[in-house]
Amino acid sequence: MAGFIGNVVEWYDFALYGYMAGIIAVLFFPEQSTTAGLIATYGIFAAGFLMRPIGSAVFGWLGDTIGRSRTMMISVIMMVVPTVLLGVLPTHETIGIWAPMLLVIIRLVQGLSVGGEFSSSVTYLVETAEDGQRGFAGSWANTGSMVGMLLGAGAAALLTGLLSADEVASWGWRIPFLLGGIIGGVAIFLRRKLPQSEHFKRHHHERAQTSPLIQAFTINRLEMTQAFLFASAYGVLFYIPLVYLPEWLHEQTGMARHLALQINAGGTALLLFLIPVSGWLGDRLIPRTYLIAAAMLCFALLAIPMYTWLLEDGVWGAILVQATMVVILAVPLGSAPAMFVELFPASDRLSGYSISYNLGLGVIGGATPMFATWLIDFSGFSIAPAGMLVVASLMALTVMLWMKDRSREPLR
Repeated sequence: MAGFIGNVVEWYDFALYGYMAGIIAVLFFPEQSTTAGLIATYGIFAAGFLMRPIGSAVFGWLGDTIGRSRTMMISVIMMVVPTVLLGVLPTHETIGIWAPMLLVIIRLVQGLSVGGEFSSSVTYLVETAEDGQRGFAGSWANTGSMVGMLLGAGAAALLTGLLSADEVASWGWRIPFLLGGIIGGVAIFLRRKLPQSEHFKRHHHERAQTSPLIQAFTINRLEMTQAFLFASAYGVLFYIPLVYLPEWLHEQTGMARHLALQINAGGTALLLFLIPVSGWLGDRLIPRTYLIAAAMLCFALLAIPMYTWLLEDGVWGAILVQATMVVILAVPLGSAPAMFVELFPASDRLSGYSISYNLGLGVIGGATPMFATWLIDFSGFSIAPAGMLVVASLMALTVMLWMKDRSREPLR
């Protein structure tokens, strides 16, 4: 529960910001055109993710030196406080240019925290699991992420469905961010006396005197490269279907925003059941890298047909496409956490995992909604995000075929 709940907090807030981007753009960038304001809002979304590599280095080093559990407590506190502050932040109408400036600062602090939260909790979950159950154990970090995204999507859908547009813009948008503080309080309570990972304690005294950061970039640079390339592709595949798609449906097909959010929330709910199944499959039936490679091939083949269908078939098309994307995406969401942990040795595991994962997911993934919005505007093609999915899927497939599978070996 302690590993699970931190990811609920993290992704509730980050997903909520993505879902509310269209509303935030008007409140904090009222003088911009609709497209320019949306790009600026997603730009701040990306800016928060650009702090993830810095956070990953700091929290990775902490996790490899003082332990995973202490690091997990620090990271969750640094996520909860800015979430509450965002809920009380004045808009451009009240304080002018200071509003977007303060919004940037809040997102940067949160981005720093995100750099340590996910990888620390995944490492803790996998290290405390028995051999043969690492995939299933690690999958619960992403299950927590999906619960957070579901709560974020549900809150946004409920808000836009129950309140008028004027009420949402005036005060309603603040409510979901303030509720995030309550979830965060539960996370802090659960982590207050979390024991250290036995695997960490067993290997900590054998750790070389070299800094784990230096070790990750020298001795394990191959693993760092593989993890970074996969995480970059994974970021695109994650954010387009699960964060950007509702806004795309609203802007490109005219679907009501609350309806698009409801469809997205349904797909996210389905992931709650599929992610642990994927982790179990990687443990018991199919080696993790093979399982993920097969899913990436499916994504590459289906991305363009699915987006074409979205333009032509209305609500039912959106439901079926969202469900198909979710089934495919559940594979890396369930199996990749353990795969990342198995890739690195104990001495620099959290440093190597955190930095490579957050460089890829943070820099590339965080910029995905902004780049997708710009690409549609630049190219004139509504289905331009499908091309991004194809490229990302093929890159992830190549990395999986290159990477050695360690799902049937003892944890190093």
